[in-house]
Amino acid sequence: MSKSRFPTAFTILFTLTILVAIATWFIPAGKYDRTLNAELGKEVPVPGSYHQVERNPQGPIDVLMAPIAGLYNPKTGQANAINVSVFVLVIGGYLMVVKRTGAIDAGIAHVLMTLKGRERLMIPILMGLFALGGTVDGMAEETLAFYALVISMMIRAGYDSLTGVAVIMLGAGMGTLGSTINPFATAIASDAAGIPFTKGIGLRLAILGIGWVFCVFWVMRYAAKVKADHSKSLIADIQKDNEKHFLHGVTMDELPEFTHTHARVLVIFAASFGMLIYGVSALGWWMAEMSTLFLGSSILIALITRMGEHAYIDNFLDGAKDLLGVALIIGVARGIVVVMNAGSITDTVLHWSEQLLSGLGKVAFINVVFWLELMLSFFVPSSSGLAVLSMPIMAPLAGFSDVGAEFVVTAFQSASGLLNLFNPTFAVVMGGLAIGRVPYHTWLHFCMPLVLMLFVLITLALSLSVY
Repeated sequence: MSKSRFPTAFTILFTLTILVAIATWFIPAGKYDRTLNAELGKEVPVPGSYHQVERNPQGPIDVLMAPIAGLYNPKTGQANAINVSVFVLVIGGYLMVVKRTGAIDAGIAHVLMTLKGRERLMIPILMGLFALGGTVDGMAEETLAFYALVISMMIRAGYDSLTGVAVIMLGAGMGTLGSTINPFATAIASDAAGIPFTKGIGLRLAILGIGWVFCVFWVMRYAAKVKADHSKSLIADIQKDNEKHFLHGVTMDELPEFTHTHARVLVIFAASFGMLIYGVSALGWWMAEMSTLFLGSSILIALITRMGEHAYIDNFLDGAKDLLGVALIIGVARGIVVVMNAGSITDTVLHWSEQLLSGLGKVAFINVVFWLELMLSFFVPSSSGLAVLSMPIMAPLAGFSDVGAEFVVTAFQSASGLLNLFNPTFAVVMGGLAIGRVPYHTWLHFCMPLVLMLFVLITLALSLSVY
C-alpha cells in the first residue's frame, strides 16, 4: 500500500496560520473593554463594550514568527506554550529511562498474562479512569505522559497504536466534554456566568454517562475488528513500524520475566503519576512542577537500577529526541491564536456571536450558543481561556431568551470538549497523534462518525433541557 500524500500536521497548522493572517486584512479589528475579576484573577470582557480599533493586519513575517510566538512572547519573554513543550521533552526522557529498565515490558506482559482472553477489559477500565480525570480536573496536557505506556499495552494485546490513542483521547476528552466539577471549565464558566458550578450538574452527568458509553462502544468495536484481522487497521500500512517503535524490537511472542527490580521501578512509576494528579488537583501544580516531578523520578529510577551516568543521560536524551516533533508542533498550533489576537479579530468574532444571539427563542438560542462555542473553540482551544472570553458575553444574553445560565455553561463546555476531540489547533490533539504516530486524516476518518453521534446527543440534551 502506498503511503498517503495527505499533508503533515505541521503543514495543516501552518496553512491555517496563513489563512488566519489573511483574515486579519479583511475582518474588522475590535476590542471589548475588560475588567479584572478578582476571583478568577483574570480580566474578562465587559458585555456591550465592543468597539472597533485600528487594524493590525498580519504579514509574512508575523506568520513566520507565529510558531515561535506560540512558544513564548518574543517581546516580553512571557511563556505561551513553551512550558508544555518542555514538559513533553522531560516526559519523553523520563519514559525512555523507565523503558530501558525493561520494567514496562515486563509489567505489560504480567498484566496480559493475568487478563489472557479478557484483554478487551483494559479498554473500558482505562477509558473510565481517563474520563474521571477529565470530568473532575480537565485532564488534557497531562495525558501526553500516558500515550507511550497505553499504546504499548494495546499493541501487546493485539490491537494497534490507534486504539491506544483513542483510549486516551476519547476517554479524557469525553470526561472534559461532560465536565462536572472541572475547575478549568465548569467552575470558571459558572463563576463568569454568576451561578454555582453545581447548577446544571444533572444534565452534564447525563451527557457524560451516555457519551462515555458511545465512546467505549466505538473503540471496542474498532479494537475487536483489528484483533480479528490486522488488515482492518486504519494504520495497517505503518503498523509494523509502529510495533517496532513502541516495542523497541521486542517480538510480540517474548514475555520478559518480571523481577523485584521491575516491581520497584513500576511502584515509582505509578507513584509519580499519582503525585502528578494530586499535585495538579490539590497543590496547584502546573507544567514546571510536573516537569520537575518526572525529572526527579527519572534520576531516582536510574539510581535504583544502577543505570550509570552515561547510560542515564543517553536514555533521557533519546526519549526527549523522540518527542521533539511533538514539542515543536505545540508551538505551531498555539501560533494560530497568537496571530488572531495580534490582528485584533478574536473579539470581533465574539461580537458577531453576541449580535447573532439577540432575540432568539429557547431552543434556537441554546443551540446557536452551542454552534458558536464550537466555532470559537477552534480559535481558542483552551477551555479556561474560552470560558473567560465568552461567558461574560453569552451568559447575560440567556435571560432575554428565558434560558437558565447553567445551560449556557453546559453548551460551552460541551462544544469545547467536542471540538477538542479533533481540533487541529489544540496542541493536545496534535501532540497525542504525533506520539502515537497516527496521521491526522486517519484520526478524522476514525472519529468523525462518533463526533456526529455526540453532536446529536448534545443537541437533543440541550434542546430538551431548556424546557
